[in-house]
Amino acid sequence: MTKLVDLESLNAFKSDGVTVLRNVICEWVETLRAGIVWNLDNPGPSRRSYKGDCGGGEFHSDYCNWQRVSEYKDFIFNSSIGQIAAELMESESVRLFHEHILIKEAGADVATPWHQDQPYYCVEGPKNVSFWIPLDCVSRDRALEFVSGSHQDGNIYQPQFFNGTPLNEGDEMTPVPDIGANRKEFDIRGWAIKPGDVIAFDYRTIHGAPPNTSRTEQRRAFSLRLVGDNARFVRHEGRTTSPPFPDVTLKHGAPLEGVDFPILYLSKTNKRAIVK
Repeated sequence: MTKLVDLESLNAFKSDGVTVLRNVICEWVETLRAGIVWNLDNPGPSRRSYKGDCGGGEFHSDYCNWQRVSEYKDFIFNSSIGQIAAELMESESVRLFHEHILIKEAGADVATPWHQDQPYYCVEGPKNVSFWIPLDCVSRDRALEFVSGSHQDGNIYQPQFFNGTPLNEGDEMTPVPDIGANRKEFDIRGWAIKPGDVIAFDYRTIHGAPPNTSRTEQRRAFSLRLVGDNARFVRHEGRTTSPPFPDVTLKHGAPLEGVDFPILYLSKTNKRAIVK
C-alpha cells in the first residue's frame, strides 16, 4: 500500500501537534466548494454568523450537515482522507466525529479566538485528528495558527463561543492563556496555504486565527474531525458540548459508534467505506 503521509509530516504531527500536507486533495476542491454554496443557501440548525465592530464581512459557521449535503458525504467517504487520518493517528480504524465549515467573508474583522477543540467535544480517546482544509488561497498573515507542542502539556482549557464568551458560564475551567498579547512566549506555527493543501492537528493543540483583513478575498474552510481506535462517548454533567448531538443515546464511556459516527477506513484491509 502506498503511504500518503511522509515521515517528516508524521513526526511533526506527533511532536508539534500539527502538520501541513501539500497538494493531497486537489481533485476534491471544487466538490467541497459546491457543497459550501449549497450549505450556505440551506443552513442547518447550528448555523452561526458573527460580525465585528467595524462593519466588515461576516464569519459564518455551520456543522453536522454531512448527511444532507451530498458533496460533503462524497468527500468524506470516497476521498483518501480516511487513509491519511489512519496514517497520522497510526490507527487501525478511522471514524467520523463531525464536519464543520468556517467562512470568513472579505473584510470579516472577527478573529477566531485561541482555543482547543477537545473541551468542546463529547468524545475522548488517544487518537484523533482535525483537518482544516482551505478552499481559497490564504496568506500567512490571515492563516490559522497553532501553539506547537500544546497538545502534550496536559492542560484542557475553557471552551468559548467564537465571539469570546464561555460555552458554559461559570464552569470554573481555566481560560486559554492570552497568547495574542504574549506571542513571543509561545512557539507559534502557521503557513500560507492554498486549495489542495490540508492542515492536520490534534484536538488538544491550541489554535486560533486572525480576522480576514483582505477586502476582496473570502476565506472558506472545510474542517473534518475524525477519531481512531478506542474512542469513547463522554457526557459532561452540567456542561453543554459543541456539537451537542441531542439525539445520540450512547451512554457515558460507551464506544463511539452508530449511524452518526460511521467508520471511514480500516487500515488492516486498506478498506475505504465507499458511499454513494
